[in-house]
Amino acid sequence: MSTPPVTDLHTQIAAAVKSGPDGVVRSVDLILAEADRVRASDVHFQPTPRGMDIRFRIDGVLQSAATLPRELAPNVIGRLKVMAELLTYRMDVPQEGSIRVADGSQATDRRVSTFPTVHGENAVVRVFNPAPELLELDQLGVPPEVLRVLNNLLREKSGAILLTGPSGSGKTTTIYACLRQLAAEGVGRHIVTIEDPVERILDGISQSQARPGTEFDFARGLRSLLRQDPEVIMVGEIRDRETAAVAIEAALTGHLVFSTLHTGSACGVVGRLLEMGVEPYLLTGGVRGILNQRLLRRLCDGCKRATSAVWESVGCEQCGGTGYRGRFLVAELLTPDAEVRAAILRKADVDALEVVARRCGWRTVRDEADEAVATGRTSLAELDRVLGPRPAGTG
Repeated sequence: MSTPPVTDLHTQIAAAVKSGPDGVVRSVDLILAEADRVRASDVHFQPTPRGMDIRFRIDGVLQSAATLPRELAPNVIGRLKVMAELLTYRMDVPQEGSIRVADGSQATDRRVSTFPTVHGENAVVRVFNPAPELLELDQLGVPPEVLRVLNNLLREKSGAILLTGPSGSGKTTTIYACLRQLAAEGVGRHIVTIEDPVERILDGISQSQARPGTEFDFARGLRSLLRQDPEVIMVGEIRDRETAAVAIEAALTGHLVFSTLHTGSACGVVGRLLEMGVEPYLLTGGVRGILNQRLLRRLCDGCKRATSAVWESVGCEQCGGTGYRGRFLVAELLTPDAEVRAAILRKADVDALEVVARRCGWRTVRDEADEAVATGRTSLAELDRVLGPRPAGTG
C-alpha cells in the first residue's frame, strides 16, 4: 500500500546541498530513500529549462516529488552514473546500468537508464521491490477462476505458458510466483531462467542474465539452456522470431516454458507469434495458456463514495489526496480449446479469434475491470486510464 511522498523532500535536498562538498551525494541518497519508502516503481530525473524535476511513479502514476536547481542537474546525473558504473564522460549516448543490493547479493536493486535530451541528460531509475510476501501466487490477487486454471497449468509437464501486458503490469512478479511454487513442490524439477535483467534471486532456481547484442542473447542462451537438462524454463521475453521458435520447440519437446510478450490482449499474443513466423500448428500444439494482466489503482476506503452510476473518491489524508491506495490485479487467461485452435490454424486475425474465444466462455480483462468498477474497487476513470476508453458500439 503506497504512501504519498513527503512534502518537505525539496527542503531536505536544499539542506543537503548546503551541507558541504558531498551535498549532491546526500541529495541523491535522499531521493532514492524516499522512493523506497513510498514504494515507487520508477524515479524520473527530468531536466527542464528551469531545473530538474524529480517524479516518482507510484501505483502506475507519475507524481511530482521535488525540483532541483538547474546547476545541480549534471552532478546529480553524474552521481547516478557512478553508482551504476556508467561512463560519466559520455553525455551524448544512452547508457544503462544497475545499482546492486548493499548486502552483496547479485539481485538487481535498481536499474539506471540515461538518455540525452535538448535540456541535458534524462535519467530513469527502475526500483525493484524485493519483498518476498509479494511472490506467493495465491497472494497476488489473481481472480479465483484464473488462479484455479493457472494452478492446473502448473501441473503440466510440457507446453508454454505466456504472459502479456504493458511494462509495470506485474508480469515478472507473476512468473516468479509460478516458479517459486514449482520449486517449493519438492519434486526435484530442474528450473532454469534466462532474463534481462535478473530482478530477484529465487531459491532453488538457476538464473542467468542475458546480454542482448552479444553472443549471449535470449535465443542463443535458450539453445544452450536446453543442453542443461532442464524441465522448467523461463525466458524473460520473446522479442524475435528465433527466440519464439526455440521457445515453442522447447514447449513441444517435454519442457514447461514460461515467457512474456508485449501485446494488448491474450489473443494478441497469438497474432504477434504468427507475425513472427511461428507456424500455426506449432502454436496449437505448444501453447497451453496465455495470461494477460493489468494493475488498477484501488479506490481509497477512507474517501470513496457511490454516485448515481459508479463509485468515485475525492481524496483524503489517508491517500495523500489522490483518491487511491494500492493496486489490484485483473486478468484474462486464454486456454486454447478445439474451436480456438481451429481458428489459429486458419490464421484468424485477433478480432476474429476474440469472437471465437468469447463464444467459448472466455472472460476478458475488461470484463474483470468492469466488475471492479461496479463493486467500488476502482473508478471508471482508472479503468479508462489503464485499458483505454471502451470501443464505440460495445456494451
